[in-house]
Amino acid sequence: MTEQRMCPGALPRRTLLAAAAAAAAPFGASAQVPQDWPARPIRFVISFPPGGSADLVARVLAPRVEARLRQPIVLDNRPGAGGNIGVDLVAKAAPDGYTIGLGAAGALAINPSLQPNMPYDVLRDLVPITMLAGTPFVLLASGAVQGSVADVLAAVRARPEGFSLGHGGNGTAMHLTAELLNLRAGTRIQLVPYRGSGPAGVATATGEVQLSIVDPPSALPLMQDRRVRALAVTSLEREPSMREVPTLAEAGLAVESLGWFGLVAPARTPEPIVARLNEAFTGALREPEVVERLRSLGTEPRPTTSAAFAAYLREELTKWAEVVRVSGARPD
Repeated sequence: MTEQRMCPGALPRRTLLAAAAAAAAPFGASAQVPQDWPARPIRFVISFPPGGSADLVARVLAPRVEARLRQPIVLDNRPGAGGNIGVDLVAKAAPDGYTIGLGAAGALAINPSLQPNMPYDVLRDLVPITMLAGTPFVLLASGAVQGSVADVLAAVRARPEGFSLGHGGNGTAMHLTAELLNLRAGTRIQLVPYRGSGPAGVATATGEVQLSIVDPPSALPLMQDRRVRALAVTSLEREPSMREVPTLAEAGLAVESLGWFGLVAPARTPEPIVARLNEAFTGALREPEVVERLRSLGTEPRPTTSAAFAAYLREELTKWAEVVRVSGARPD
C-alpha cells in the first residue's frame, strides 16, 4: 500500500486522504482564542494508572511540551472503566485549552460499540489533537505449531477443535483484534481470555493455548527465549522492533489493529489552541531523543495533524463497531 510519510509510524495514506473530509467538519472548534494562551498550567489527564505504557508516554512528553508552551504540564492520572473515567473528565471540562487528555483505542474507538452506557460521545464531546504513539499486536504460536500464518490458518480451518487463541481479557483491544482475525480469516478459533497480555503470552509458551494475540513488551522476552514463535504483527507495515516478523497483511489478511494513544480536548476548544497544542506535541514527538525513548518502551511515535487523527478515529469507530456487531463480543 502506498503511504505518505510524515514521520516514523505515520498514519496510512488512506487516512490522510480522508482528513480533508474531517477538516470540513471538525469536532467542534471556535475561532476565538485568548492572545495570552497559555497563561497558566495545563492539566493533562491520563486515563490509566501510573507506571503503565500510557503513563510513561505522557511523562516522556510532558517536559518537552512544557518547554515549547512555557507553562507547566500537570499530569493527572484518572484510571478506571477501560479508560472511560479519564476521557469523560476531559469531555466535560471547560473548552479553554487548560484541560487535555490521553485516551487509548479502547476508550476512544472500541468502548462506544462494546459498552451500552457510555458517559460521552467521542464525535460530539471531544476534539482530536494528535495521535501520540502506538504499536501493533503480535500473533504468537506455541512451539508445537509449525508453518507460516497461511499454514496455521489452513490447519485451523481443517481442525478448529485443535486450536485455541489467548488474549489479554474480554473487551480489550487484544480481544477485539482476535475477533477481527476470525472475521477476516473466516475461522472460528476458540478465544480464551486472560488477565492481561503477559499471562496470555505465558499460556502460549506453556502450550495451554496454541496461539495468542499480545503486545510487543509481552512477546519480545518470550521470543528471545525461543519459548514462542511470532507468526505476524497486526500493523500494515513491519514493526521496527521486530523487522523479521511479517504482517498479517503480507499473508493476504485485511487485518490492521494498533494499540494506540491519542491526545484529545473538550469539544469547542478554540481551533487556534488545538493547532498550538498539536504543534507542541507533534514537535516533541519528532525529537530524536523522544523517538528513541518511546521505542525503548515498546511503542512507536505517531504524530499527526488534528484532521488526520479525526479521520482515523472515524475509521476506527466504524471498524470496531462492525467487529462487535458480527462477533457478538461483550466486555467482562
